[in-house]
Amino acid sequence: MSGGYGTSRPAQIRVLIVDDDFMVAKVHSGYVAKTPGFEVVGVAHTGTDALRAVEELRPDLVLLDIYLPDMDGVSVLRELRASGSAATDVIVISAATDVDTVRAAMRGGVLHYLIKPFTYAALYDQLKHFAALHERLGALSEAGQSDVDQVFGGRPSGAAQLPKGLSGETAALVEQVLRESAEDISAAGCAAHINISRVSARRYLEHFVATGQAGVRLRYGTGRPERRYYWVS
Repeated sequence: MSGGYGTSRPAQIRVLIVDDDFMVAKVHSGYVAKTPGFEVVGVAHTGTDALRAVEELRPDLVLLDIYLPDMDGVSVLRELRASGSAATDVIVISAATDVDTVRAAMRGGVLHYLIKPFTYAALYDQLKHFAALHERLGALSEAGQSDVDQVFGGRPSGAAQLPKGLSGETAALVEQVLRESAEDISAAGCAAHINISRVSARRYLEHFVATGQAGVRLRYGTGRPERRYYWVS
């Protein structure tokens, strides 16, 4: 979609993927690349390469695995925090589930800890949360209590707060369609984009309307007016 004269593309959030498995890193890179507002600026498969990449690329966010061939992810995290790269935010993505590792990651200041395998919807929720915080803090000169509460206590709504029968993964796809649509869209149009039924699409769309994340317009013609949806959140 082309913009008008004098418009500029919003800055993308720059992400470094760190994972020892080349195929897993490729999948995670694909997840990030298809999330609006994010771009992959590098991929590293060892802890040493991750530290070098952070120093050279200065990403906004690192998706960090724990199991790396030369040093574990917690050690990479500690190195980042001890260096001038402390401003880089980190989300751990790992199959490591022992409590000591989770606690060490938390103490290292990670934003979240995603346990493999996870769906695109799970990562999408965390990326969306990070983008909201990134934008909110970037617009403030000083933070009020509500801002601080959102940073330290707020989490994305995610699938857990969806009405019964709705999935987080499909909700993420419906949201992506709404965000990327150049104009308002019908339930049938949304359904065609992601290959679900019109009735199912409408349930997700009406959920977003009910939570204030989407708006609805009525298009009048012959017969009943058509409900058209657009993203507002």
